[in-house]
Amino acid sequence: MRRKISSGCLSSTLLALSAAAGPAPAAGLTESIEEALSFNRHGKNGAVKLDLNYRYENVNQDKGPGNPKTANANTVRLRLGLLSPVFHGLQGYAEYEGNYVLQSDYNNGLGNKPEFSTVADPDASELNQLWISYAGIPGTLIKGGRQRIKLDDDRFIGNVGWRQLETTYDSVLITHNSQALPGLTVNAGYIGNINTATSTTENINAPILNINYKVGNYGNLIGYGYWLGYTEQENYAKSNQTYGLRFDGKSKINDQLTALYTAEWSLQRDYRHSPADYEAGRINLMGGLNAFNLITVRGAMEQLNGYGANKRFITPLGTNHVFQGWADQFFVTPNDGVRDVFATLSTVLDHGSLTLTGVFHDFHDDTGRVHYGKEWNFMAVKTFGKHYALMAKYAYYDADQFSTDTQKIWMQVNVNF
Repeated sequence: MRRKISSGCLSSTLLALSAAAGPAPAAGLTESIEEALSFNRHGKNGAVKLDLNYRYENVNQDKGPGNPKTANANTVRLRLGLLSPVFHGLQGYAEYEGNYVLQSDYNNGLGNKPEFSTVADPDASELNQLWISYAGIPGTLIKGGRQRIKLDDDRFIGNVGWRQLETTYDSVLITHNSQALPGLTVNAGYIGNINTATSTTENINAPILNINYKVGNYGNLIGYGYWLGYTEQENYAKSNQTYGLRFDGKSKINDQLTALYTAEWSLQRDYRHSPADYEAGRINLMGGLNAFNLITVRGAMEQLNGYGANKRFITPLGTNHVFQGWADQFFVTPNDGVRDVFATLSTVLDHGSLTLTGVFHDFHDDTGRVHYGKEWNFMAVKTFGKHYALMAKYAYYDADQFSTDTQKIWMQVNVNF
């Protein structure tokens, strides 16, 4: 069995990396880059956007006699975008995205090198975004074209932002901030194509609606409906309609303590070409405490129900890596559903530039009778000003004879302007 890595080891590794990297780039150099890219003008007169992300990912799995080879992926992702000036409320944006593979000892998620474990970061270049927006109506932004869409916590509509290539949508999205009812934000749109994180395209007819109302200083009450009608037969099983209510917020107890809370209920049914007639629910609950703006503790439970093949609660457009463990063992909901009971501890050090996070997950089916295993997650992120970051991240999933023991290790360097 492989050696497990502790959170202390991760933080030490990250500190060693930051020491080896030396001090953050000189402030004068950073300001020169910002000036050249026009970021000091907040994009009103146009800007060039640059994101460079190097990542090393190691995946080690146990599968008995069929044990796949350990995956090692060294990749560099470049995003380069051009934002136009604002002209009578109109603005446009075009963005190139490319992932360059330096070491390809892995299954890239598209079926190559199946003898290795999967790292879903293929070698590909693409037009990531190409949109035009109009903000000439008070309180309203209309954006059409290929764009990034992130709603709430990305559970249902997200950009799969963890992967090197992200998911973007050929869509129209209208965002309205009500002036008649301050605190009310409505997002209404339509998605026609999905440009996935593995550089493939999926066709869909998907109206989406998300209504968010700020309830004083207590949090946000959100109602949503998503109607995902996939139009290609190989994707029919992902078609669904989902409705839900979410309350998410925090309340200050005193100058040192803040209470955190989330309560969410969702209902999902078959839709259009779905091959099965089904109804499945989801519950998402969280309670936590932040102390001195330094330490945060959370306890939570998320349950997605399942009643067999094609009769389970799914989130095909969500950023699912963020949920149910970073080892991605429940990226797709099991046929018998999944109940994830987990605890998170995070702290901020070094004047806010170093964040350490640890998470423990305990997984069962939706009845609580079948144990799916446990998982430990650790992450350390060190930032240098606004534009530079180092990250070390670790996940270990202990399958408890249910599935596959999985260990994943990541090291990452990011430059973003």
